[in-house]
Amino acid sequence: MPKGELATGPIVTEALSQGKEVYVPYIHKAAATPSEASTSVMDMVSLHTKEDFEGLEADPWGIPTPSEPSIAGRKRCLGKRAFDPQTLEDVREGMQHLDVIVMPGMAFDRRLARLGHGKGYYDSFLSRYEQGLGASTDSESKMPFLVGLALEEQVLPEGKEVPEGPYDWRLDALVIGDQPILRR
Repeated sequence: MPKGELATGPIVTEALSQGKEVYVPYIHKAAATPSEASTSVMDMVSLHTKEDFEGLEADPWGIPTPSEPSIAGRKRCLGKRAFDPQTLEDVREGMQHLDVIVMPGMAFDRRLARLGHGKGYYDSFLSRYEQGLGASTDSESKMPFLVGLALEEQVLPEGKEVPEGPYDWRLDALVIGDQPILRR
């Protein structure tokens, strides 16, 4: 379990064995203008096979991550130049639509809010994804279904809330061990 989150490896390998298209997070430096400092952003990139997934190396958070040299041969969810969030045309070009995102979290509440590691990678990614959808001409495009996986100990008691900011995204569903699934 990478840094307090449930491992999703079995879900990924099962989806790949069923022929599903699977994307994994890829965190990298964003292109910056000369007046800006570069910052890290997240995109989702495609996996090719189960063996491809099993060959990924863990990043500093313990998450299996594609190597930088392998990125050129992978589809990027946000398109060709997704690492430049300020260029809307780049976000639109070649965008891949996702059906479901398994959202990591250290803690969750019953309102379906989540507490991550505080870097905002998933929230920023979802905002950029939504921006790309707004520019899409595909009327069938929609936001992915956001699912959290939690141990019972990671869910705050009724009445307690995870702190939220204006850029935080809530889940659509939360799976808590063998308890009933919480849904919006």
